[in-house]
Amino acid sequence: MNLGLALGVFALTLFLVVARPRGLNIALGAAAGAVLALLLGLVDLDDLGAVWHATWNATLTLIALIVLSLLDEVGLFRFVALHLARRAGGRTDRLFALLVVFGALLAALFANDGAVLILTPIALELCSLLELPRAASLAVMFAVGFIVDAASLPLVTSNLTNIITADLFGLDFTRYAAVMLPVNLAGVAVGRGVLWWMFRPALPGRYDRSSLPEPAAGVRDALTCGVGAGLMGLLLLGFFLAPAMHVPVSAVALTAAVALLLTARARRQRVRPVLRSAPWDVVVFSMGMYLVVYALRDAGLTILLADVLTALAPHGAWAVAVGTGGLVAALSAVTNNLPAVLIGALSIEHAAVAPGVRDTMIHANIVAADIGSKLTPIGSLATLLWLGLLAKRGLHVSWGEYLRLALVVTPPVLMVTLAAVVLRLG
Repeated sequence: MNLGLALGVFALTLFLVVARPRGLNIALGAAAGAVLALLLGLVDLDDLGAVWHATWNATLTLIALIVLSLLDEVGLFRFVALHLARRAGGRTDRLFALLVVFGALLAALFANDGAVLILTPIALELCSLLELPRAASLAVMFAVGFIVDAASLPLVTSNLTNIITADLFGLDFTRYAAVMLPVNLAGVAVGRGVLWWMFRPALPGRYDRSSLPEPAAGVRDALTCGVGAGLMGLLLLGFFLAPAMHVPVSAVALTAAVALLLTARARRQRVRPVLRSAPWDVVVFSMGMYLVVYALRDAGLTILLADVLTALAPHGAWAVAVGTGGLVAALSAVTNNLPAVLIGALSIEHAAVAPGVRDTMIHANIVAADIGSKLTPIGSLATLLWLGLLAKRGLHVSWGEYLRLALVVTPPVLMVTLAAVVLRLG
């Protein structure tokens, strides 16, 4: 009975988020579903506490990354992008590859949500400067939007889903990186290949380098840029040192964010307008979806999924990786990957499997949440941020247009990356 009711609330929430009746904000749709779940008794205040306990580190890290996107306002990342465009030598294939690699590095170091906030405005500006037609602009922008999620595997801090999983299973930062760095390289390589194969016809062979301004022209405040660059280096170092010192990664990210805010204010940079226009609604959306999906968990969904995962174990590592990955990818696509990875992790925790099998499931869960979420626009917070940034600049991408592209690119990248997990874990 409770499972049917929880599924009904979930279906209603999904309708509000996808259909957006009367232009309803997705955050309000998710919040409405969460309130309804509370009113119906599907979740209670203890569940709210449990969700916050499982997600506070990831949520605070997301808030810090939104603040750190202030660096785009002072021109640091535009400076880097213009250098990339010049290094490509007027060849579109080189520029495309450099943007993909740059996006992958940003995602690895500053998480997918931070990377999409940084790279999307840069790529949009490059498309404008090069006067690319809409089809070519969409090709570049989709590649940027896709790679920041697909390349967010290598470090615990590269994706909020990674942080949630590492917190739940106590994954060591160094051990995690040793497993997922090569897995991530496989995903980025095949992702770059599939994206270029799909978009090559839409892109011009060359572009006019003379239309690009000097990189230094994009810098609005050299001192804040310098401080920001230093903070980024310290942030990465802090991410590596924090676990050994038993310091939450969110504390490291928030410290860097506060330092940047203080520097920007001292330099009389625009802070309040940037913070007001930041996509805070994705935080509300995330918490709302957590509660709605947690209602499914309380109604027995994790037990059902745990039984399915247990049944996969006798069929070998390939079946375990692909089966776990397929389940979590589907769940991520329809619920958002943050609640999905939590449900997947709780199901793995309940599954009666050997430690080696569990390890494969844990890493397949992360891969599916990070990459499988790209199947739909609501699957990833980074995708929602990306769509919002594109709309602000006048590049509107419909659900149908997004799905046609995502359904071609996502499955091969997901399957190759899951295969890399099996090969890496032996």
